[in-house]
Amino acid sequence: MEIIWNMTIGPGGKWSGAIGKGKLIRFTALEAGANVSVQLFHARDLTERYNMPDTLKAQYTAHLRRGNVLMSDNGRALVSIVEDSIGWHDPLSGYTSRTATDAKYGATNFQKLRNEWLRSGQENFAVELVRNGLSMRDMMPVVNLFSKVFSDENGDMHFVADHCPAGATVTLRTELDTLLVLSNTPNPLDPRTSYPSVPVKIEVLQAEPVDADDYCVNYRSENRRAFENTWEYQKLLGL
Repeated sequence: MEIIWNMTIGPGGKWSGAIGKGKLIRFTALEAGANVSVQLFHARDLTERYNMPDTLKAQYTAHLRRGNVLMSDNGRALVSIVEDSIGWHDPLSGYTSRTATDAKYGATNFQKLRNEWLRSGQENFAVELVRNGLSMRDMMPVVNLFSKVFSDENGDMHFVADHCPAGATVTLRTELDTLLVLSNTPNPLDPRTSYPSVPVKIEVLQAEPVDADDYCVNYRSENRRAFENTWEYQKLLGL
């Protein structure tokens, strides 16, 4: 399958861009221990974006894997997870802040270290949101690709350090034109005291058409309803 576009997002890096519907976005961890935090917006209407609570409750889950659909706050399928080599991605832990990054890894700043300073997810997202006509008011929950976080019987959350091997992959399929906003910064619950972000390759490919027998469409009954809402929207606009 022909690769339309590709890049590698380095440790601490950030990126944003609009990707049309019907595309595959394949992420590959180039080393062990990757974490890429993802925010998702409908590129045609930035007021519509990924809705974490609806996504999780509609699919009876607290983690994401192949078959899951990331739903928008308008009840539509925004993107789907169509391939996944590790079976667990974290939608709960959020992104790192400047304060937490300094406390865990030591205080750094751009003025002294230039590009060697340790970036936080919050700062990366803030920059990319502004670049796309948004603001800090548009900060939202993220999906932390490649990270596994689970809760025990007491409700305490635990990070699994060896979950992501080098070469792990996860592929998203865009069901709507999607603004993708990325931060390659550590998971906030990662206990390592050395900044653990690793390079991740991103490739965009053309997806096969989605039909009624699609695995993600049928993964949960609410998934089908989200797809039907998406198909209706696109039909009315002639997309």
